[in-house]
Amino acid sequence: MTQRSTGLRSLMSPGRYVQGRGALAELGTHVARLGERPLLVADDQVRELTEEPIRASFEAAGLPVLFETFGGVPSRVESERVAARLRDHGADVVVGVGGGAPIDTAKAAGDDLGIPRVSVPTVASTDAPTSALSVVYTEDGAFESYRFYDRNPDVVVLDTELIAKAPTHFLVAGVGDALATWIEARAVSRGDGTTMTGDRATRAGTALAKLSWDILWESALPAVRAVEHDLVTPAVEAVAEANTLLSGLGFESGGLAAAHAIHDGLTAVPHTHALAHGQKVNIGSIAQLILEGAPSSEIEEFVRFTARVGLPTTLTEAGLGEATDDVLRTVAEAATAPSETIHNLPFAVTVTDVVDALRAVEVFGQQARDEAGLSRAQAPTAHG
Repeated sequence: MTQRSTGLRSLMSPGRYVQGRGALAELGTHVARLGERPLLVADDQVRELTEEPIRASFEAAGLPVLFETFGGVPSRVESERVAARLRDHGADVVVGVGGGAPIDTAKAAGDDLGIPRVSVPTVASTDAPTSALSVVYTEDGAFESYRFYDRNPDVVVLDTELIAKAPTHFLVAGVGDALATWIEARAVSRGDGTTMTGDRATRAGTALAKLSWDILWESALPAVRAVEHDLVTPAVEAVAEANTLLSGLGFESGGLAAAHAIHDGLTAVPHTHALAHGQKVNIGSIAQLILEGAPSSEIEEFVRFTARVGLPTTLTEAGLGEATDDVLRTVAEAATAPSETIHNLPFAVTVTDVVDALRAVEVFGQQARDEAGLSRAQAPTAHG
């Protein structure tokens, strides 16, 4: 979960954040300020998409272009492998390119060597690019732990043209992740919880979490429609910033609570492995609202909105529609582990509480969808 509490308040952020159409053309300039021998970490698909503009940018900055292929899972073994490659090549800066998994791996490997880290998200699906931590998974894709660093990435470069051309489900997943930021930061502010650094939340961190929430309620739907047609619009720019920068600052300096803990629990069973991070987080957000005893109108409004965005709002969509109590208890036990962020809630939560909240997600989700005239929830399918 979080590190040891100090009783102090702190705000963490990347050294520089750059966003806009064509921002990738400036990557070389920013990397050259940090080192002379960068190594880029990306999977084959992302490399094919980005290598040409990256090569042009690096050559203009007098930098060599060297890629290392990301292995697919941000595990401890993978980050150690990438660290060895950094060492072999004498790299003095690491650049993670793609989604949260390769970026988290690049951060971990860079930390092993004590070299600068640069994040280049090609999708706006998580807030990993800005944070001073990595989510570590087992080789089988189950949540294992958080790994914390002394500092955030030195630079984050987000090209919104890449965001617009990526499959729409990535942006949708990012909205699910980012909406949880305010739900959780609000809960932390109501109690005696701490942030991911072990410090107390700053007012700035909590305010940025709320700003992310406000932007998403205003701009998420038009942004999703625009990205369906590969368009960069003001709504896409706003949502990309909310999903990446504002949510990143908000969760790290505002605190996490039940939504992400329940996400972690959902990774403990194979039923949910077809879902993206932000999709599972949205199930956690609804469950947290239920645990908090939020007004039914608030829960129903959130379910209707996130369903229209395209996020799962029921256990059925998470692959758990027919789940037994034993399966849900496995989820709940992982979500309530002593190290989990669910304990930032201003009240005690038991395994049984979480199981009942998950069961209630199905009821609220299906009812709200029916009343809004939305289609009945279906089981998930994997995205290619």
